[in-house]
Amino acid sequence: MKDLTADNITENAIVRHLHDFARETRLSMAEWEYAVDFLAACGQKCSPTRQFVLLSDVIGLSLLVDSIDHPKPEGATEGTVLGPFHTHDAHHMSNGDDIGTDPDGIPMLVHCFYDVQYSNRENPHGRAVLKTDANGQVWFKAIVPVAYPVPTDGPVGDFLRAMGRHPYRPAHVHFMFDKPGYDHLITALTIRGDRFESHDPVFGVKKSLIVDINEVNSELMAKKCGIPLGMKLLEHEFVVVTNIEATKLRREKAQEIMGRGSRKVEFYNDLPFLALD
Repeated sequence: MKDLTADNITENAIVRHLHDFARETRLSMAEWEYAVDFLAACGQKCSPTRQFVLLSDVIGLSLLVDSIDHPKPEGATEGTVLGPFHTHDAHHMSNGDDIGTDPDGIPMLVHCFYDVQYSNRENPHGRAVLKTDANGQVWFKAIVPVAYPVPTDGPVGDFLRAMGRHPYRPAHVHFMFDKPGYDHLITALTIRGDRFESHDPVFGVKKSLIVDINEVNSELMAKKCGIPLGMKLLEHEFVVVTNIEATKLRREKAQEIMGRGSRKVEFYNDLPFLALD
């Protein structure tokens, strides 16, 4: 293609939006060079858990994609971000096992670090793979979560500082549910009253996922779980949807957004695209 101009350079969706941004903001060469250097620095800092995953989280892209790819009908548990620190080396454990370091579930000394942030990390900590029982229940011992900062020692930290944003995630507990025939659910419960509850740097807080920490006052529960009365207690009922429900809702949303103006939307491998006339 010859004689490219600002008006005819592309029709590809992602590039089109990027070019529209450049035209709208009258992007300068100095700004462009800074952006290129920023992305290069992100790449140099990258590992399987950072830096691009973290960048996607702090600009809200991770949450947006999850909401598009995993829509939820009324009554289902909302999804939220997986976070940059998920690992695949969690041990398979049994209901009631302690996945933390404190057998009473009471925090003694908190460094506000995920285990993957330690340079000498050898084993997973504060994470496990468990199976629900015949009643669909799962339980485990841990410690009360606290707020912690996402890493700020790389380009994403520079980005947050430039935006005047803090790095602290509110206290939360991650959950991931997987069952054949059901839509994969990634979610997290945020502890009510955390001072960062209303301004999470990765936008992961949902009103329906804000919960209270109570205390165990049932002798039956204490005996069943092998825990003392008065121990801190976090309870929640998670509702997952079938793949059929999720696919139907995802396609309806795609048709609603992409099919405006009587445009026909078709699907290939469950991915939507506009049909050609």
